[in-house]
Amino acid sequence: MDVSTQATRETRHSAMLAPEAPRSPPLAPASDPPRAEGASARAALLSGPVLPTLFRLALPTMTVLVAQTAVNVAEAYYVGFLGTDALAGVALVFPIFMLMTMMSNGGIGSGVSSAVARAVGGGRTGDADAIAFHAIVLAVVAGGLFTLATTLLGPALYHALGGRAGALDAALSYSNYLFAGAIPVWIVNLQAAALRGAGNVRVPALVTLVGALVMIPASPLLIFGLGPLPGLGIAGAGIAFGLYYCGAMLVLVRYMASGRSSLHVRVARLQVRLFADILKVGLPTALNAVLVNLTVILVTALAGRFGTSELAAYGIASRLDYIMIPILFGLCTATLTMVGINVGAGHGARARRIAWISALTGAALVGTIGLIVALYPPLWLGLFSHDADVLHEGTIYLRTVAPAYTALGFGFVLSFAGQGAGHVLWPFVGSTLRVLIAAGGGYLAIVWFGGGMASLAAMVTLSLVVYALVCCRVLSGRIWRASA
Repeated sequence: MDVSTQATRETRHSAMLAPEAPRSPPLAPASDPPRAEGASARAALLSGPVLPTLFRLALPTMTVLVAQTAVNVAEAYYVGFLGTDALAGVALVFPIFMLMTMMSNGGIGSGVSSAVARAVGGGRTGDADAIAFHAIVLAVVAGGLFTLATTLLGPALYHALGGRAGALDAALSYSNYLFAGAIPVWIVNLQAAALRGAGNVRVPALVTLVGALVMIPASPLLIFGLGPLPGLGIAGAGIAFGLYYCGAMLVLVRYMASGRSSLHVRVARLQVRLFADILKVGLPTALNAVLVNLTVILVTALAGRFGTSELAAYGIASRLDYIMIPILFGLCTATLTMVGINVGAGHGARARRIAWISALTGAALVGTIGLIVALYPPLWLGLFSHDADVLHEGTIYLRTVAPAYTALGFGFVLSFAGQGAGHVLWPFVGSTLRVLIAAGGGYLAIVWFGGGMASLAAMVTLSLVVYALVCCRVLSGRIWRASA
């Protein structure tokens, strides 16, 4: 055997024994600019500095979600002019609407984002495109179920939550119009989730921002009327949301089907494996969202035992709890995308580091807001009501709960990091304990021990702290070694 042949064999033998390098997605052909742009974005997610990349992905979504949050605040402000019954009616419906929003954005939507991110990270662009179409199918089914359920069960549900007389009538009017547009809401949120999973945060952010700019003036026009346009009252607020989501749905789906997007949505053969890839993360995360909202629904029912003023106070104060979620959502979706793409490419250690940095950033962000509101509750409460009883009860709640927003931010971001890696057990356990402590402990505090709003708020605070501690298990070294 000559020397060159021996050297060649030794080289091949060494290559077989060498550890396999982390997988990198193949480059897109230059003839497909959207794909090429997507490949460049993936390279930055796999090797760029963590915090700047995180903010680059998160800031567009955070900016427009703050604008969307302003729409929610403005709507509550407008409804406040209709009286305490209207405010109480919105308080009854709001947890159900947020349940739908969280299930579509942070539940099934997280499953869509995670599946797309892992497909993109592994270079499976065909699967990523097909997942976006499968998401539309899921959106139609889920949205239709929400419309049907709220129409048939709404009267019994809102009555069980404490709605009576004028407050119940307002809740039913608002709910019927709001949930008539449930299918467009689901389609918009799942398609935006698919784009974010592929690293495209600009287009979903732009659609949301334009919608917010339209909604802020449209909502009061429909509620109060102007000139020949009749005022529709609280129903107008629900109609405004439906009109926005119908328009956003048409724009987003057309963009994704046009070939200008890094994801190309077209009718595809339905595959069980792709539904499974979405739902293995999406279903547990959706159930997690159910538990989070069940906490608020049950605590709303407990607040309703005190009376209409206390119910309105809790509705206003807890709306700030909910607003922390959209503020965090931009950070969370960036975290999910970065973790998912790095896990898909085999970079487990980097994915875990991203999870740590993101969670600490989320805790600092909403913790600062919570501290400010706890020090001066009228800064928030005074936007919606000047009723002395409402302000008093709302102040008690915020001074107790708002400081715990730090724990909420830390745990919530960690739950999205786990979703990106395909691990959702500990966030689910944390949410289960959260509902047991807030609702179960709140029930004992009020019914058995005769406590008031302060006791209820204390149980909510304890539930947030326990939730954050349990979510820390997401950072377990064993999980991330399994992902690497």
